[in-house]
Amino acid sequence: MRLQQKTLQTAPSGDVTQLTLPVGSGDYRAVLGVCLFLAGAVWVVFGQTLHHGFVNYDDAVYIADNPAVLGGLSLKGIGWAFTHNVNVNWTPLTVISHMLDCQFYGLHAGGHHLTNLLLHAASAILLFLVLRQMTGALWRSAFVAAVFAVHPLHVESVAWIAERRDVLSGLFFMLTLGAYAGYVRHPPLLGRYLMAVLMLALALMSKPMVVTLPFVLLLLDYWPLKRFTQSDGWLIPWRLIAEKLPLLALSGAACVATFFVQKEAIASLPFSVRIGNALISCVAYLRQMIYPVGLAVYYPHPENSLALWKIFAAFVLLLVISIAAIAVRRKQPWFLIGWLWYLGMLVPVIGLIQSGMRARADRYTYLPQIGLYILLTWTVVELTASWRGRRWVLGGGAMAVLAVLIACARTQTAYWRDSESLWTHALACAPDNTIAHNNLGDAFYQQGRLDEAIAQFQKTLAINPNNAEANYDLGNAYFQQGRMDEAIAQFQKTLAINSSDMDVHYSFADVHNNLGNVFLRQGRMDEAVAQFQMALAIKPEDANTHYNLGNAFRQKGGANEAIAQFQKALAIKPQFAEARYNLGNAFLQQGRVDEAITHFQMALEIKPDYVEAWNNMAWVLATCPQASLRNGIKAVELAERANQLSGGENPVVLCTLAAAYAEAGRFPEAVETAQRASHLAGAQSNTALAEALQAQLKLYQAGLPFHGTEQAP
Repeated sequence: MRLQQKTLQTAPSGDVTQLTLPVGSGDYRAVLGVCLFLAGAVWVVFGQTLHHGFVNYDDAVYIADNPAVLGGLSLKGIGWAFTHNVNVNWTPLTVISHMLDCQFYGLHAGGHHLTNLLLHAASAILLFLVLRQMTGALWRSAFVAAVFAVHPLHVESVAWIAERRDVLSGLFFMLTLGAYAGYVRHPPLLGRYLMAVLMLALALMSKPMVVTLPFVLLLLDYWPLKRFTQSDGWLIPWRLIAEKLPLLALSGAACVATFFVQKEAIASLPFSVRIGNALISCVAYLRQMIYPVGLAVYYPHPENSLALWKIFAAFVLLLVISIAAIAVRRKQPWFLIGWLWYLGMLVPVIGLIQSGMRARADRYTYLPQIGLYILLTWTVVELTASWRGRRWVLGGGAMAVLAVLIACARTQTAYWRDSESLWTHALACAPDNTIAHNNLGDAFYQQGRLDEAIAQFQKTLAINPNNAEANYDLGNAYFQQGRMDEAIAQFQKTLAINSSDMDVHYSFADVHNNLGNVFLRQGRMDEAVAQFQMALAIKPEDANTHYNLGNAFRQKGGANEAIAQFQKALAIKPQFAEARYNLGNAFLQQGRVDEAITHFQMALEIKPDYVEAWNNMAWVLATCPQASLRNGIKAVELAERANQLSGGENPVVLCTLAAAYAEAGRFPEAVETAQRASHLAGAQSNTALAEALQAQLKLYQAGLPFHGTEQAP
């Protein structure tokens, strides 16, 4: 088939470069085929994430425990996203995307993973289309996009829900490149330039790491857009700099905002240590690109333990590659552009300003390594230009490379299926990893495997005794085992550690809250109240702490104070079933039965299998002193539901069921049920309940129901 030719002007007047692109139907079929291949490759690698869950590494902070996000998309939520930071990151567009996910999927993790997958697939396809538009090289552009789509280093960005920032900013990054390329082809069209400005703004609001995008556009002006003239030499034409000023202003504003948001998270490491780690990280990313093995979710910072010879060797290697790139810039300009793309885009995350205590992160390579893919792809094609049968060699080699990358990426993605798998693999890659030990312990803790959790927390503290989060989590584990004195000791150790040594995701409010829970369990109400109040002084909008303080007040007999705290918890977190239930209990303490029933019903709407709510409603309807509120038939229905949900062996629920049978006039069943409840209470050493049941049993045997208290046993 004969192809038509279309000539594109890719430079302003006076500096014209001609690109000839095939636009025949065969070419369109090839483009469509590549797009479908990219989408399929992304699905092959990341489709498994639809069956993955959330992990205990920021997923809760961004989504599962974030009331503003859980509420779904609303004008109030959008306003919140723009006026608050999450985890010391101001990324309002990313937060809004999580709100949208919660609107559609709730807390079904597969839906959130699907969004990440679709965004990544769209970015890969756009990268292909934009590169082809700028270079005219269909298959080279396709290979670069395919490597971007399936490289194992990008698994973290796609398989980690909380890292939505990468895939969303990546999409707007590609759209910025596309809009800019369109503007260069048609410079009089101001709309295309403004579109590039808008896309950059959206990318920055998704993740500020893309602040170097104007620098990337200048590189693309050199090649492949060829907007530099021979007379420019190394000088950047003023017209190109002026053209970037609005974009640079946006990036500058994002840098300032990010610095102020993250200033509390900046680690105070010596500059020499930061430089050494930066050099070694640049080389480590090169190695991982070629040999993607041993990839982990967290690489501990080596601090001052780096060997000088390693730092020097890394410097020499980077210098040699840079000199080579400069030497071949005229004949192979893509080598210099790809290399500077890689180094330049790493600058914000290479650790010159150290945020947190990680050495590097796989996700930091998501956009920077595109430059290396371009460098290698164009160089290989150039070096093999004279080979016989090069098309078959290059085609076969490309498919072999992609097959290996897909296999490795699928394996790496599988590690993200749950928290236990993720952190077990991280420890296999870096054994002395306090973050991995602690988070694996947290995964065991969430599963109720307390002994294993304690072992992991103790390993964390063996490496770093001043790890506040590990002390705190170990205290929680002791608390769950009923080892209250040890729990108190761990919480007090946590509070004794200087807050500047703590991970930025962690707050002393949680320590005060859990220490309050220990005192609450021990019946030390005044101390519990004091701890909860200290927690609220640090984190006033924490629904769980308001709820815990309400429980402490209720157990002290302060129903009014309890009601106020439960209502504050519900104002922050409306779908808080436990707060709704205990608000009902507080109303019962005051004899406000109608309101109590209303809140029990609302709790059941939120949590239909809430045994305690079913039980308390049944108890009120069976035993309430107000005859107008009693309803024996309804009480039996509710109590039988509670008994079914509890497995039929709960003496408290059976006590309620017996009272309901009696109120309904079914005394033989009431007697039988009360006797069974009394036997179970005795077997569990619940003397108070057993004695109460004996007294109620006498009434049922006499054909009388039990009335006189709203409180469930």
